[in-house]
Amino acid sequence: MTYSNEAIGKLVEPARLHRNIYTKEEIFELEMERIWGKAWIFIGHDSQIPNPGDYYTTNITHKIPVVMTRDRKGEVHVLHNRCAHKGAKLVDTSCGNARAFRCCYHGWTFSTDGSLLKIPNEKGYDNTGFDVKDPMNNMQKVAQFENYRGFVFATLDANAPDLKTWMGGALDVFDNLCDRAPEGEVEAAGGVLRYEHDCNWKLFLENLNDTMHPMVTHQSVVQAAEDYIATLPADAVSQRAEAEIIPPFGASFEEFENTGITGFKYGHHYDGGKSSIHSNYSVLPAYEDAMIAAYGEERTKEIFSFNTHNTLYYPSVTIKSAVQNIRVVRPVSVNKCIVETWSFRLKGAPEEILQRTLLYSRLINSSASMVGPDDLEGYMRIQDGLESTGSDWIEMARQFGSDKDEGDRIVGGGTSDLDMRTQYTAWRNYMTEAYGTEGEL
Repeated sequence: MTYSNEAIGKLVEPARLHRNIYTKEEIFELEMERIWGKAWIFIGHDSQIPNPGDYYTTNITHKIPVVMTRDRKGEVHVLHNRCAHKGAKLVDTSCGNARAFRCCYHGWTFSTDGSLLKIPNEKGYDNTGFDVKDPMNNMQKVAQFENYRGFVFATLDANAPDLKTWMGGALDVFDNLCDRAPEGEVEAAGGVLRYEHDCNWKLFLENLNDTMHPMVTHQSVVQAAEDYIATLPADAVSQRAEAEIIPPFGASFEEFENTGITGFKYGHHYDGGKSSIHSNYSVLPAYEDAMIAAYGEERTKEIFSFNTHNTLYYPSVTIKSAVQNIRVVRPVSVNKCIVETWSFRLKGAPEEILQRTLLYSRLINSSASMVGPDDLEGYMRIQDGLESTGSDWIEMARQFGSDKDEGDRIVGGGTSDLDMRTQYTAWRNYMTEAYGTEGEL
């Protein structure tokens, strides 16, 4: 089936969605072309390639392979992972270090900046009109890529707005993440947790700031954690610190309502700001001392007081600045995606801060965690249920009509469906090719 822009636009109404956006392969393929092929997609962090010759591979869409490299001069590049000759994928390992990239098929060899170094038996091209110096014989750079405070994004759209414009006010959360480091920088640490999800990629994003589900979906694990905490003696500091990560996921509707949700153009949003479920985490005295030494007391207080839960940079990455981890979604098919969790070290902070981040990731985000599998159960049931013809529509009407337009952002209550409406305004604009004009917030 071919979907016209008009037909696609009708799948998203102001307060409801058509189920086909989760179940139709044709729509998924259009999403890969018009959303993932047009938006800024998170590639990786430059600390993953610290040395000249280092590289890291991933996909921008479900099919288009790219490689992030650091060349011999120390410059970072994002290149199409494709030989300029016959088109073979050049780099087939996830990461490593190479003096050059050599194609496995005909041996064309490329520098780590993508430029062509050598063609075997080059004399065969004599007098053919073939120009070895033609830039098209290099590994091709993606249309645009930018590095913001170590975080590397790329887009396949040469006409996309610059990265800062695209992020808008949501950029504040990336700044807060980096500013929480006494040295003002973070670095990837502790490896990656990869978790396959049997569901459409959008279901994961919808859940990030859905504050109506935690006290239902996570009820049993929250109750178990609270029961365990009640048995601990006062001096069981390490056990208590671990167990106390869980109960905030069972906060009341009133508590979540008070955190608020803020939405931005291009589908970004965050829960919290002045408060979040991470607001009451204790600050290690040695860490606070390092921050004050770096920033002064007033600026340190400002940094710690900006407290968000999940921030989505639509469509590919969500970050938690308060606990220094990010999650990246990689679509595979209409009913399958992979979610990656990366943890970050705050440069200049005590090692205990990184250990807390790693602990949080294991408890909340891993496939063996006590929270993530609860969410996945919900996603899979939704994916299965949406095959039903009992109803074609999904509502997103909570607090509809009460959102406040503040110019560069829209603000609503913490239990509203503002996050859904923000995402699907962007979804509709990308999918109907409305961006490039002014677009909607």
